[in-house]
Amino acid sequence: MSLPARITDSHCHLDFPDFAEELPEVVTRAVDAGVHRMVTICTRLRQVDQVKSISERFDPVFWAAGTHPMSAAEEPLATVEDLVALAEHPKFVGIGETGLDYHYTAESADIQKESLRIHIEASRETQLPLIIHARDADADAMAILGEEYRKGAYPCVLHCFTASKEFALAAMEWGFYISMSGITAFPRSEELREIFRAVPRDRVLVETDSPYLAPPPHRGRRNEPAYTAHTAQRAAETFEMDYAEFAALTEANFERLFTKAVL
Repeated sequence: MSLPARITDSHCHLDFPDFAEELPEVVTRAVDAGVHRMVTICTRLRQVDQVKSISERFDPVFWAAGTHPMSAAEEPLATVEDLVALAEHPKFVGIGETGLDYHYTAESADIQKESLRIHIEASRETQLPLIIHARDADADAMAILGEEYRKGAYPCVLHCFTASKEFALAAMEWGFYISMSGITAFPRSEELREIFRAVPRDRVLVETDSPYLAPPPHRGRRNEPAYTAHTAQRAAETFEMDYAEFAALTEANFERLFTKAVL
């Protein structure tokens, strides 16, 4: 029996309580589904040790860290030095997630913007990819990312992309990547799939954002890295590609951006 094509879950949250009781099983199911590599994201810097330890415990798991925009007003403001120091760890592969979220936390917009610029500088200094969360904040996110890019290039992925075509095309101009989550597999997400069709295929990644946003046939239940395969299968159909061909494409894209995440 042939093994499934290998893919990477470029964004998950394995430290969340949803996985506490069965983390080894979750990682095993992912590998069995062909998800041979995962990037688990630390969203509060005070939890760095917990997230780092998961990467050290499981060979397929790498990690990134930053202050999530929804937590920016609750957490101490990170420094560039804090973030750059984390990059010394061999399995630390990205800066973030950071960004802007005006859906739930618009009242903290100013501190979110300040935090975002700090993370951008750390990405620019380390040349590790910036991992961006942007929700209901397209105009400000585009303005800051573009302004900072003109000061000096930095690698970046817009994770769980659900924003406008204008934002996606601007990101392409800056050399950024955008990532397909389970949302892109929802039946009513055709408009979003059309945006992905409009960007170069060599800038596309896949992710779960687990434990959230499970794709069909698991929608409404806890998501996990193994389900990256379902999102990737629907994505392959979106691009009219064979699954193995699409998997190989996203693997190459991931490794071009996440240069430290080499098994």
